[in-house]
Amino acid sequence: MTSKSAAAAARATVYGCPRQGADRELKRAVEGYWKGRVTAAGLRETAAGLRRANWLRLVDDGIHEVPTGDFSYYDHVLDTSVMVGAVPARHRDAVEADGLDGYFAMARGTQDVAPLEMTKWFDTNYHYLVPELGPDTVFTADSGKQVAEFEEALALGLSPRPVLVGPVTYLLLAKPAPGVAADFEPLTLLDRLLPVYAEVLADLRAAGAGWVQLDEPALVQDRTAAELDATAHAYRCLGALADRPRLLVASYFDRLGEALGVLAKAPVDGLALDFTGPASANLPDLAAVGGLPGKRLVAGVVDGRNVWINDHRRSLATLGTLLGLADRVDVAASCSLLHVPLDVNAERELDPQVARWLAFARQKSAEIATLAKGLTQGTDTIATELAANRADLASRNRSALTHDPAVRARTAAVTARDVRREASYPRRAAAQRERLRLPPLPTTTIGSFPQTSQLRTARADLRAGRIDTATYDERIEAEIQEVLAFQEKAGIDVLVHGEPERDDMVQYFAERLTGYLATRHGWVQSYGTRYVRPPILAGDVSRPEPMTVRWTTYARSLTDRPVKGMLTGPVTMLAWSFVRDDQPLGETARQVALALRDEVNDLETAGGCVIQVDEPALRETLPLRAADRAGYLRWATESFRLATSGVRPETQIHTHMCYAEFGDILRAIADLDADVISLEAARSHMRVADELASAGYPREVGPGVYDIHSPRVPSTAETVALLRRGLEAIPAERLWVNPDCGLKTRGWPEVRAAWFNLVWGAGAVGARGAAPPHSPPAGPGRGARPGPRTVRLRARSVVRTKALTACWFTS
Repeated sequence: MTSKSAAAAARATVYGCPRQGADRELKRAVEGYWKGRVTAAGLRETAAGLRRANWLRLVDDGIHEVPTGDFSYYDHVLDTSVMVGAVPARHRDAVEADGLDGYFAMARGTQDVAPLEMTKWFDTNYHYLVPELGPDTVFTADSGKQVAEFEEALALGLSPRPVLVGPVTYLLLAKPAPGVAADFEPLTLLDRLLPVYAEVLADLRAAGAGWVQLDEPALVQDRTAAELDATAHAYRCLGALADRPRLLVASYFDRLGEALGVLAKAPVDGLALDFTGPASANLPDLAAVGGLPGKRLVAGVVDGRNVWINDHRRSLATLGTLLGLADRVDVAASCSLLHVPLDVNAERELDPQVARWLAFARQKSAEIATLAKGLTQGTDTIATELAANRADLASRNRSALTHDPAVRARTAAVTARDVRREASYPRRAAAQRERLRLPPLPTTTIGSFPQTSQLRTARADLRAGRIDTATYDERIEAEIQEVLAFQEKAGIDVLVHGEPERDDMVQYFAERLTGYLATRHGWVQSYGTRYVRPPILAGDVSRPEPMTVRWTTYARSLTDRPVKGMLTGPVTMLAWSFVRDDQPLGETARQVALALRDEVNDLETAGGCVIQVDEPALRETLPLRAADRAGYLRWATESFRLATSGVRPETQIHTHMCYAEFGDILRAIADLDADVISLEAARSHMRVADELASAGYPREVGPGVYDIHSPRVPSTAETVALLRRGLEAIPAERLWVNPDCGLKTRGWPEVRAAWFNLVWGAGAVGARGAAPPHSPPAGPGRGARPGPRTVRLRARSVVRTKALTACWFTS
């Protein structure tokens, strides 16, 4: 390593923090505001307290420069839209009437106005609100939030650095507003947007900001020459401003590639780069462009997206090399710590030795501070920390938890035959039509029904020992009975048991598979007030016993209609966990797939005729660079087929995906070889139906017609319009009717009203030229006793009207 004096300026910093608070105080405050139990002043007070606590924790952990502006009530990209005045026309009146209510209306919609579209933030499980722009968009600066939060931190005596979404990334993430030509390029608005950023930067400078960070993660994706030219232009303009703070341009999640040369030459004062995982290529690339002479480099050497402890010696070696490539090197995580839980010390139920393998946000902050100290003062000053780090890494490597010879032998024995269905899709489709006898435009839901307070209380009571397992099971059975009765009354064709026993679609399975660890307080924001607790995949995976057969079989005993078995697919089990980093992802996916294959086969043996294996993370986990995608898609689709290919042709396999850009993976969707796929389509106005049709997708599709991430209830007219739009791309014999996603986060009043319109709309569309449905066969193991479905020999619309009348006027 170079001399201590060369590293004298090294400081510890981060780009952002978990927002929710140690006990998810933000979630309760925001949802309380929505329900009228918390005032606007109360919400702002809670938010200010959480920001203060975050900053003081960072300083206590050894962070020298704290971020501001990263905190958000809902989403930081939506905050940027507010900052630049990009409010859609349909929301302007609400925003002008009340800024806070208008903000949440853009995020969630109202009964009369649709929200902004939501999609995944690069290859993470965080969702952002997509800006809507057009040739008539007028930008206006509103720096109030950014300046106020900077001044809050400054008043505490801290060294704050405002963090903004950069102008190029903001425009590259945007989409044409409704009614604007689909080929409109938001990046053409760059010259209109830059003066607004200039005004915000001037306001922050006037408030005392010495540095401002502009995040440009979109530049780690493949970019055209025109987009790179626009980037160079943007930072020439911003760098030339006379009245500005120093500019730190940040990227993360992958290597910058050609964009690194563009940014290195730009008249900005520093770059913040990711040096973990595939982004480690930034190091030789930075050397190749001549480094950053006279500039600041913030080196992201601690993985900000996973929970494993850092390898300090490796990071120090990287930092030592970087010292020769910049005027000043500071130490940071690879990205915002938004993507990890807050504090591993809150996990009292974890084995203490296993806990030492883990680093959540607080531990990562301390790691960054340790590395900055070692870089500045020499490794002798952190000898104790380095020894402990080596011991913890060695403990994990030799643990029996991480290696199961039986699991490894089974994965090694997988053959090509194991990953293919025994019959082609046309043969399977014919067998399934004969078995299921579904009507045109069959209706189903994605899986979950509302998780009521009573269910959450029962789960908490079981954990606390206030009720026994038998009492808990009775409550779950009662909930399944209610959900099945509702679906039958509503006229839904393929039912679900509602998943009342599951608190999360990944954690439920993780708790029943070997190799996974569960947390109690490891909450991470997925979107808005939706937080999840990703399990930790630490070792080899197997299934000791059936996980879902009991409840699915119980549900089937209550109805003559098909009931879907509901599982989470292998890619999603990895993507929505903190996955082990000591073996290839494809190997881990194969282990999970074999465990799920056992469950799929047991569901079929128990009489299941429809089994859904959800893969909402297939697109999300797609590598950001096109050159890296083929290998990922190969093992990802193979793992799905390995999980689902052991069933007979007449068993219908469904899958589900949501809130992602599907155009990039259409070939992979076909390679899954699922019989039916349901996808989010309501907010994106059925765009995916056109994409599938253009790609020649040959199987059955359920593009969603009910946006479940909004409290608004779609009208019958909206449902009909979306279905007719879908029918323009997908033939009626291959079109299903379903919501965008599971209904867990919605309330029963919304669900009843939405399903009323959904089924009525399906009946109205299906009655226009559709043949009458056939009578279903008797349920397995039961006689052909008259059931709710026997009335459906008449025209579909009439049947559904009567069913809905019974449901909504007698319940």
